[in-house]
Amino acid sequence: MSNRNTQENKQAARERIRAQREKEKKKERLRRQLVVAVSAVGVLAIAGGIGFAVMKANEPTGWEAAKEAKLVTPAHTQGDKGTEILIGDKNAKQTLEVFEDVRCPACAAFEQSTGEELLKDLHDGRFKVRYTMYSFIDDMQGGEGSKNALSALGAALNVSPEAFLKYKSALYSTKYHPDEREDLYAKDSELLKVAGDVPELKGNKAFEKQVEDGTYDRWAMEMTALFGRKGVRGTPTFMHGDKKLTMAEIPQRKMTQEQYDQLARANFRKMIDAEFGPAKGGDAGKGQDAGKDGGGQGIAKGEKDPTGGN
Repeated sequence: MSNRNTQENKQAARERIRAQREKEKKKERLRRQLVVAVSAVGVLAIAGGIGFAVMKANEPTGWEAAKEAKLVTPAHTQGDKGTEILIGDKNAKQTLEVFEDVRCPACAAFEQSTGEELLKDLHDGRFKVRYTMYSFIDDMQGGEGSKNALSALGAALNVSPEAFLKYKSALYSTKYHPDEREDLYAKDSELLKVAGDVPELKGNKAFEKQVEDGTYDRWAMEMTALFGRKGVRGTPTFMHGDKKLTMAEIPQRKMTQEQYDQLARANFRKMIDAEFGPAKGGDAGKGQDAGKDGGGQGIAKGEKDPTGGN
């Protein structure tokens, strides 16, 4: 082979190698560009995902979300945002205020021993009763049973004041009321089980749907926002106007449940008689249907809160 051919062959070989290298370099540049592009998209996607996750994390959930829900107030309420629950004979000149929390053990003890005494005076027309319901036990013990039970009480009140009173008594009863450390009333199923003992609520599909849908969750939040109203931060508390009523304490000694209940009822009657005067025999039976048929007309539309408070 001539020297010239050898040189040409070598040159041709070098050109092929150079061309191959250029081709490989182009492929490498293209690969890098794709990697950068994909990485950029990935970063954007991650950033977008993080932003979405942060946004979702900041969205209110549960009872916080209930604060933003549409306000639906139960029938038989009045006042700003339907937070006045005033039940009784419209002709009754006096109003007793009762502050309670459904999970409160002291409230349960009062209702179990003395609740019937209060309801007797209410039905006899001795006074109307305004109920203010709190949920501070949820904050103290954790959970949401007070709020959830209050929402269900709203559904009962929407049926009738009498259904509200009976359901509240059932929730506080020895049969159902849980230890305050057990958040049993956070379960709709438990609230509906208790409602089975209330004739007006048993098998009431509209009531059941409202409980399960949380129809009155926002209303319950508005009610509990009244915490501290008139300086009341504990339950049960009883007020007449701006006066806080005081019930004598039951002596700390060994006694049967029946003895305890008798003393509790006697102390309640003494407190009420001292404030409202002795019950008059002639008033017995007056307003006997208070709480029925729209609260015995005791919460007439436009009627102002006789206590002058919120």
